[in-house]
Amino acid sequence: MSGGQRQRVAIARALINDPEIILADEPTGNLDSKSANEIMELFTYLNKKYNKTIILVTHDKYTASFTNKTIYLKDGLIVDELYSTN
Repeated sequence: MSGGQRQRVAIARALINDPEIILADEPTGNLDSKSANEIMELFTYLNKKYNKTIILVTHDKYTASFTNKTIYLKDGLIVDELYSTN
């Protein structure tokens, strides 16, 4: 099983119990761009339709562009916060 397949299975397992808060550490890190976009669209849908809170850690600016609020950390400290107008 590839890293991307394992990542998609892990996301499915995390969502199966219908959590109120979804913790996602680099959820698109091992995915191709199409699959990464699908995962981020799914997270956006869950947030808007079902009011799920999603706490996401990423180094990827494209992935971060899907968020309502982005917090930038450096050396463990908050250095900036951006809010989306979506």
